[in-house]
Amino acid sequence: MLNKKKKNIWRIPAGQEPTELDLRVMEAEKQGEIVPPRHLVKTPEQIEGIRRSGVVNTGVLDLVESQIRAGMSTAEIDRLVYDYTVSHGAIPAPLNYEGFPKSVCTSINEVVCHGIPSEYEFLEEGDIVNVDVSTILDGYFSDASRMFVIGKTTPRKQELVDVTLECLKAGAAAVKPWGHVGDIGRAIEPLARRHGFSVVRDLCGHGVGLEFHEDPEVDHYDTRRKGMLLVPGMVFTIEPMINMGVSDVFIDEEDGWTVVTEDELPSAQWEHTFLVTETGVEILTH
Repeated sequence: MLNKKKKNIWRIPAGQEPTELDLRVMEAEKQGEIVPPRHLVKTPEQIEGIRRSGVVNTGVLDLVESQIRAGMSTAEIDRLVYDYTVSHGAIPAPLNYEGFPKSVCTSINEVVCHGIPSEYEFLEEGDIVNVDVSTILDGYFSDASRMFVIGKTTPRKQELVDVTLECLKAGAAAVKPWGHVGDIGRAIEPLARRHGFSVVRDLCGHGVGLEFHEDPEVDHYDTRRKGMLLVPGMVFTIEPMINMGVSDVFIDEEDGWTVVTEDELPSAQWEHTFLVTETGVEILTH
């Protein structure tokens, strides 16, 4: 039986001379590292396009933050997101994505993510709600979400929201050029556990920029693996979903989208789009 030569993931286009980055990645691949395909490393022009998309995405969330209140329907949030996005020459990425019917995901209390806005769902005092916004501008994608506390909530729910934000910051701080995707979850999970919370394992962050969802998958728990090499120019989300109770979740069979905690205890999520740089990491959404 003939030996099959391993197919390299990192390929230099025909006629191009390898750059210092190419040489470093190819050497890492020879050493057995999992490296990204070359197209996942964005060009300066692509990064600038993603950054511009992120400005609109941030503006949407700023608008929601200024308007969100008790008594507001989640459908009102959806209209805010749609109107602001299209008025800035952009497209809400979730709208009609694989059949998703709205422009934004609104996830209240025990809903982990992918909640569908409704005219019949109203925010109440004490709710915690995640508003997840994704934007396409000139073909470039950005993605971020924020947690909002409606009025005053319980101390434990407030702690969940605050710790989840700290988990996002810890994951971002773990991003280093020539580090590994696995470093992110390794930083997040112990922090969540110290507060008695659990990390959702069935959902993850993802590459983004030229498409809504790209590689790599970014787990938020300690996989005990190094994972893919983090190369300058890679763009992805970190979006830890932290549960007050068990980490298990299920999808609502009625709509096929809404993800809910198995024990129906609250969940929280914060998300940003990040760029790996030569010296660290840059946030492309705020």
